[in-house]
Amino acid sequence: MVVSVSLIGVLLIAGSSKKPNERELYTILTALAKFFLVVSMLPTILQGKVIEFLLITVLPGLDIKFRVDAFGIFFAITSSFLWILNSLYSIGYMRALKEHAQTRYYICFAIALSATMGIAFSANLFTLFLFYEALTICTYPLVIHNETPEAKQGGKRYLAYLLGTSIAFQLFAIFLVYNVAGTLEFSNQGILAGKGSNLLLSVIFFLFIAGIGKGALMPFHLWLPAAMVAPTPVSALLHAVAVVKAGVFTILKIVLFVFGVDLLSQLGLGLVLAYCAGFTTIAASFVALKEDNLKARLAYSTVSQLSYIILGAALLSPSAITGAVMHIVVHAFGKITLFFTAGAIYVATRKKKISELDGIGRQMPFTMTAFAIASLSMIGLPPASGFLSKWYLFLGAIEADQALIFIVLAGSAVLNAFYFLPIVYAAFFKELPPGEKAERREAPAFMVVPLMLTAIGTIIILFCPSFFIDLAGMVAASATGVN
Repeated sequence: MVVSVSLIGVLLIAGSSKKPNERELYTILTALAKFFLVVSMLPTILQGKVIEFLLITVLPGLDIKFRVDAFGIFFAITSSFLWILNSLYSIGYMRALKEHAQTRYYICFAIALSATMGIAFSANLFTLFLFYEALTICTYPLVIHNETPEAKQGGKRYLAYLLGTSIAFQLFAIFLVYNVAGTLEFSNQGILAGKGSNLLLSVIFFLFIAGIGKGALMPFHLWLPAAMVAPTPVSALLHAVAVVKAGVFTILKIVLFVFGVDLLSQLGLGLVLAYCAGFTTIAASFVALKEDNLKARLAYSTVSQLSYIILGAALLSPSAITGAVMHIVVHAFGKITLFFTAGAIYVATRKKKISELDGIGRQMPFTMTAFAIASLSMIGLPPASGFLSKWYLFLGAIEADQALIFIVLAGSAVLNAFYFLPIVYAAFFKELPPGEKAERREAPAFMVVPLMLTAIGTIIILFCPSFFIDLAGMVAASATGVN
C-alpha cells in the first residue's frame, strides 16, 4: 500500500487536470497519506522486527518482494516527509512562474515517489533494479520539463548515464550474483562469502559501483549537473530526496547486505571504494568553487556530499556506517533547503548567478537565513545537523585507522566553507547593486514556508537526534554484528 498509494494519487491528479486547486489538493493528500503509512510501520521496526510481503514470483529465485527494515524505513521516512514540503513548494513555484504542463509535472512527481518507496523497501536485487529503473524513467519528463533544446540535451545525458550504466554494468552484476550465490535476497551477513574467486567477486563489486550512476561517483557524475536544466523543485527532488539518495542507498545495500563487511574487508575493496569516494569529495568541491551559477555550485556540492555517504559505508566500521546512514537525512534536509532558496531567489528576483547576490539578504531575509543555516550543515558546523553526521564519520575514520580519510573529511569541510560562506557574506554584508532598493522581495509563502521548515529541521535533528541515531545504529549493528 505504501508503494501503490502514489499511483492512486496519479489517477486523482490526472482526473483533475482542468481544476488546479483540486489537482494540488490531491498532490498534498497523496504525500500526507504516504508519509503516515510509512510512520504506521515504525513501531514494528523499532522493536527489531521486519515486515515482508511477496507480491509475485516471476521465475524461480526472481521475486518481486518487499521488506521493511531499519534502513528502508529510515530512507522512506526521510523522502516521504520531504515530499510533503516539496509538494507545497512546487505549488508556489509553478503558480508564480505560470509553468506549462503542470498536471504532467505532478503526475511524474507522484510516480517518482512511488518508485522511491519501492527502492526503500526492496527485499532483493531484482525488485530494487526494477524500481531503480522506474525512477530514472519517470523523472526524465521532469528533467526536460521546460522542453527547450538545453533541457532536451540535459535529458539525453540523464538517460544515457543512468540507464546506460545500470543496463551495461548493474544488470550484468546482478546476473553474476544470481549465478554464483543462487539468490538475490539481501542478508545482514551478505550473500557472496565463499561463493566465488576473489577475482570474480572483485569484478562483480566494481560492476555494481560503475552501474549505480545515481550515486554520482566520478566519472559517472556528469548527468547530475546536466539535470540542472529542470525546474528548481525537480532539482530538489533529484539532489536531495529521491534520485541521488536512491543511488547511495543502493550502493550501501550492495556494500553491507550483498557483499557484507567481513568479505569486503578480506578483499580490501572497502578501502578502494573509500579512496574513490574521497577523491570525488575533494575534486567535486574544487569544481564547485569555480561555478558562478548557484544551482551548478549546488549540483557539484551534491556530488561531493554524496561521497561522504559512500565513504562512510566503505570504511566498514560501526561509527562510519552510522555516520553514512545519518548523512542521508542530514544532507537531504540541508540540500533541499539550498535548492528551495535558489528557486525562491529566482522567482523573486530572476537572479541565477552568485555574483548577482550582493545584499540580497536585505531583500530576502527569511530565504537567505535559511540558506545560511543549510550552508552550516553542509560544512558540518553547529547548530546545524551536518555536525552530527560528520562527527560519526570522523570517528569512523579513527576506528578504521585511516588518517588519510580523516584528512579528506577535514579538507572537504574547509572547501565547503570556501564555496558557501562567501555567498552568505555577500548576501548580508555587501551593498545592493546600484538602483536596487532594500525592500522586501520574498517569494510566495508556499515557497518560503517550506524552506524555513527544512532549515529548522536541520537544527532540530542536531538537538533531537535520538530517533535517527537509533535507526542508523540498528543499520550499523545489523551490518557489522556489533551492538
